[in-house]
Amino acid sequence: MRASKVLLTFDIVTLMPEMFSAISDYGVTGRAFKENIVNLNLWNPREFSMDLHKTVDDRTYGGGPGMLMMANPLVEAIEAAKVRQSNLGIKSSKVIHMTPRGKLLSHNEVKRLLSCKGIVIISSRYEGIDERVNDWIDEEISIGDYVLSGGELAAMTMMDCLIRQLPGVLNDDESATQDSFVDGLLDHSHFTRPEVFKDMKVPEVLLSGNHEKIRLWRLKESLKLTLKKRPDLLAQKLLTKEETRLLKEIQIEQEQGSI
Repeated sequence: MRASKVLLTFDIVTLMPEMFSAISDYGVTGRAFKENIVNLNLWNPREFSMDLHKTVDDRTYGGGPGMLMMANPLVEAIEAAKVRQSNLGIKSSKVIHMTPRGKLLSHNEVKRLLSCKGIVIISSRYEGIDERVNDWIDEEISIGDYVLSGGELAAMTMMDCLIRQLPGVLNDDESATQDSFVDGLLDHSHFTRPEVFKDMKVPEVLLSGNHEKIRLWRLKESLKLTLKKRPDLLAQKLLTKEETRLLKEIQIEQEQGSI
């Protein structure tokens, strides 16, 4: 195992710390932890509960269904996490709560968060958290307009997005720069061996060895897929002259019925 400087530190506040082994022990993210590119510590609010039963939730004032996470155990866990990061030399930790009412996570948001050296993530459960805890929270982030049983999967999703962008995590550093959404477009189609599968052939251009033709084909394919599957992305993207020309070609081919 090679020594490596820690590039990003996570402290997670969660009632289910065992879940995070999925990201810390497996795949490319697991390798990032093993190689000390990323640092992780888990805080269970039950450890900060003040009663014999380690209570962390209670009924909401005013009535209503479900239980709410109490303020004191959460705040104590957040403050302990921030102290740990401070002791590691991280001057300013960002505290993020994964919640449906947060800003939608996007690639641009991931790039912005990469400027942080330390992130404290609150993975809440039940009906959410006591509103007063928000005084200790810097940002609210959502991974989509749907409901999960808890914030752990959302937290791991955001962590995965961040970790794979760090230098040295992926075997091929270009992989991260060519993913979908990096340049505002969906990724192009990919093919591997065999050249022919059930009478379906790999596009000839990919076998040509002509790198410029391959580059143009891939860019055009990205534009084509984005236009078909996510036209909203194209509406937001400032196209280059080359992309504009290729998009016009695609639209003409569609009108002519050739694609």
